[in-house]
Amino acid sequence: MRYQAIAVALMLAVTAAGTALAGEIYKWTDEEGNVHFGDHPGGEEPERLEIQSRPTDPTHIREMARARAELVAKTAEEKAAAKAKAPTLEEIQAKAEERAQKCTTYREKLLMYVTSRRIFRRDESGERVYLDEEEMVASRERIANQVKEFCT
Repeated sequence: MRYQAIAVALMLAVTAAGTALAGEIYKWTDEEGNVHFGDHPGGEEPERLEIQSRPTDPTHIREMARARAELVAKTAEEKAAAKAKAPTLEEIQAKAEERAQKCTTYREKLLMYVTSRRIFRRDESGERVYLDEEEMVASRERIANQVKEFCT
């Protein structure tokens, strides 16, 4: 395992060194089964590796760095925007209190609609208009749905 790490490090060094070290590189296995790399053949059956390298393009590296910086900035902006949109504890508590109040109101209204023989509403002039059986059933259903919505 140790020799493999050394081999990988050597390969990285050879690759990073560019054309200066782009000569002949050999790979061989010793008697103990460890893999070696070097510029001179070793062992019984060395294998010559075809390694090609080219100079680093500074323009490409700058573009990659710029693109990465833009991505990091965009991600930071998105996180900040998401955090700003998140409701505060006070807003969450206020919404919970509002739901609890509506739950209580609609439960009381449903109880009244279920226990009352006759249900009425007020018209524009303030006069009582009694609901027929069909309207009462529809009103009870509507109020029951509102209880489900705000009390669950």
